[in-house]
Amino acid sequence: MGSLILLLRISALILHFCPAYSSYLIYGEALTKSILFFEGQRSGFLPNEQRMKWRWHSGLGDGSPVNADLTGGYYDAGDNVKFGFPMAFTTTMLAWSVIEFGELMPPVELRNALVAIRWSADYLLKTVAQPGRIFVQVGDPTNDHSCWERPEDMDTDRTVYTVDAPNPASDVAGETAAALAASSMAFRFDDPTYAQTLLTTATRVFDFADTYRGAYSDNTDIRGGVCPFYCDFDGYQDELLWGAAWLRRASEGANYLDYLLNNSKTLGADENINEFGWDNKHAGLNVLVSKEVLQGNVYALGSYKASAESFICTLLPDSSSPHIQYTPGGLIFRSGGTNLQHSTTITFLLLVYAKYLDHTPGLVVNCGNISVGPTHLRAMAKLQVDYILGENPMGMSYMVGYSNRYPQRIHHRGSSLPSIWDHPLPIRCKDGTIYYNSSNPNPNVLVGAIVGGPGEDDTYEDDRADFRKSEPTTYINAPFVGVLAFFAANPNPS
Repeated sequence: MGSLILLLRISALILHFCPAYSSYLIYGEALTKSILFFEGQRSGFLPNEQRMKWRWHSGLGDGSPVNADLTGGYYDAGDNVKFGFPMAFTTTMLAWSVIEFGELMPPVELRNALVAIRWSADYLLKTVAQPGRIFVQVGDPTNDHSCWERPEDMDTDRTVYTVDAPNPASDVAGETAAALAASSMAFRFDDPTYAQTLLTTATRVFDFADTYRGAYSDNTDIRGGVCPFYCDFDGYQDELLWGAAWLRRASEGANYLDYLLNNSKTLGADENINEFGWDNKHAGLNVLVSKEVLQGNVYALGSYKASAESFICTLLPDSSSPHIQYTPGGLIFRSGGTNLQHSTTITFLLLVYAKYLDHTPGLVVNCGNISVGPTHLRAMAKLQVDYILGENPMGMSYMVGYSNRYPQRIHHRGSSLPSIWDHPLPIRCKDGTIYYNSSNPNPNVLVGAIVGGPGEDDTYEDDRADFRKSEPTTYINAPFVGVLAFFAANPNPS
């Protein structure tokens, strides 16, 4: 009860700072825009139905140095590199959003979400098309980050980073297997043939991940390109369990159930780390597997459920084991930059776990001195969503293009430079510096992009150079698609 009172106090504090926002948060509009964002991140040959009109074809030669077709996929953030590790996680979370909440989406938005998933799933299939090999990245990040140029003008090295067996890439391959397996579930009814291709490929890729165990960023041949950007900082073991969990759910195979049971201790399933994101899957893994306990009565997996609930207890300020920091305005905060990735992923897990608890009325999460049910978890999630959309001390939406006040100077090359329609001549590497240094708003609105977000004191300066706060990423948006689908259908959940 004390935790609920704290939540209500935080909500009242937010409304005190910005009462105008409370009456017109439109979750359906935010859902539409959160999906549209992915069109602004596309690489490759853009289709006629492209809605983000200031973008155009880019990276059409990707893969040519290794005689492979690696066109397509997404740029991860405000740069022009295709990092396979976070792209696979983005794909998994988009697919999970559809699996859990797709039925709540208007048909047109469900279609748009499936298009967004397929854009990256098609690319991931290309990265693992050759047995015993995985292409983990396209683009030299050091050269790319030294330039400020549109993806349509890229003249930096499109280096292809490759891992061949027996060199390990358990993290990227495990996450890719998860992404393909989850995507197969998203397409199961819409395109069964495609779904089967995804699932069959996921099985093969997982075998590669499990057979040659180790972190891809430990490979000296590619470490200089993937680090420090998307190194595996937290180990590869969680991706093996994560991949197996998604293959278990997609295939219902007993072999993957056995894998989860036999490897839970050795691969660290019970490590209760209070985050969930592209590098650390423990919390998501435990919530995902908990469904089998809560809805399938597979009690042998009970340790995963216990770890999931231990994680949830760390989010409750009044519990006996709190480990999450909140800003004065009520936002989940974790130092290190790109903070909203933590808020969107954790919010997604709260809603998913609440959904699983609903299967058996009366189930609660026991946190020692307090216990909470699904209604409380949804209330916690709603506070995070409303904060991101504008109910915060700054009175600012952190989703670009949503509401009357949102970040205007985001750290994003394509958004901050004139489009090729307004400036047909190429803007070369250093020629874009004047736009980077400009105090003017970005000329192209990257609708739906969620930026890194405010600091621990709830302040946001709207500074293009402060990339930790002003840069959007695909993995911030991906879980928020499912979150917004839920609240668009249930704006005042109980």
